[in-house]
Amino acid sequence: MIYCGIDWAENHHDVALVDDSGQLLAKARITDNVTGYGQLLDLLAEHGDSAEAPVPIAIETNRGLLVTTLRSGTRSVYAINPLAAARYRDRHSVSRKKSDLGDALVLANILRTDMHAHRPIPDDSDLARSVAVLARAQQDAVWNRQQIANQLRSLLREYYPAALEAVARWKGGLCRPESLELLKVAPTPTGAARLTRVQITAALKRAGRQRGIDADTERLREIFRAAYAHHLPLTEQAMGRQMLALLRQLEATCLAADDLAQAAEEAFLQHEDSEIILSFPGLGPQLGARVLAEIGDDRTRFTTARGLKAYAGSSPVTRASGKKATVSYRRVKNQRLNHAGYLWAFSALRASPGVMTRYRHRRNAGDWHASALRNVFNGLIGQLHHCLRHRQLFDEQAAFHTGIHARADAA
Repeated sequence: MIYCGIDWAENHHDVALVDDSGQLLAKARITDNVTGYGQLLDLLAEHGDSAEAPVPIAIETNRGLLVTTLRSGTRSVYAINPLAAARYRDRHSVSRKKSDLGDALVLANILRTDMHAHRPIPDDSDLARSVAVLARAQQDAVWNRQQIANQLRSLLREYYPAALEAVARWKGGLCRPESLELLKVAPTPTGAARLTRVQITAALKRAGRQRGIDADTERLREIFRAAYAHHLPLTEQAMGRQMLALLRQLEATCLAADDLAQAAEEAFLQHEDSEIILSFPGLGPQLGARVLAEIGDDRTRFTTARGLKAYAGSSPVTRASGKKATVSYRRVKNQRLNHAGYLWAFSALRASPGVMTRYRHRRNAGDWHASALRNVFNGLIGQLHHCLRHRQLFDEQAAFHTGIHARADAA
């Protein structure tokens, strides 16, 4: 049997092929373009790669055009963790020498000796992959939006506290269209104090407000005209320019997050698993898209619920040595799925009596809030695994009747 290892880089990739005995059969350096991909496929074909007997390939990434090209057909591609590859390198040499060809050889030997301990990249459908792209991009946009909003809030606290007081009542705060329009009209507290009722009303209407405009106009005018400490004029103007620069970034991220959320929800609702996922309490189209993006639709990926729970980071990990044994939460996990699971469990508290009962039980047993939510998520993700494998919708009575609930708490 032949094994292939690829050490990938930005402009070129090093390839090594070995046989069952570890003998190097071929090596090559290919470019990162169609020509290089063709050379790689030809090299694999020369050494017996075919649809009936594909050559397994190890590489330290699971995305990109190279990986997409390699995954065509029946070929298995293994995404090896770079940290694991570094540990394998130390098995053959302690001098810490390193080369691109040597790394490719290490990757090939990982499959030769321990292929059973690694999993190939899941064979998700094209629709599931598109949902993953959109859901992750939307999640990144939300995180960027919050980061820029925090920077803007910190800046406003330094020179413009009236703006923070003005938007405090609005859900969404600085990310609301009304907040963006007001800060555009009055980037400094001095300019805000000079705003007329007509200007404030016009800003609210441009933001899309249709109700309560008069009341908000009076409230905002009183806040902006209240007594506040001020910086020197030139300093205040400079900070206003800085605020407008952050405001443009925030406006762009808000628009991107909204557009990506709509695209992710539309793609998610077209997937056959969406009906099952949405049947679970606490999961809507947006959060459901994030869950589907991380678990995929390849049913051979997680053969048991235990594997999915470990991947999500909801199940605890035990470290035992001699007379000492500790049980703690998992640090190595899918961070995106774990974050979605926290939101899922929190949202499910009010949507499901069974979830609330389980949460209260864990809290009464001494768990902190985060630990209790992790326990709830652990149960929900196991139930989701069962429903997806058996093509069943979530059933509150079946999931949380007394016997099952007691065994779940004991676990």
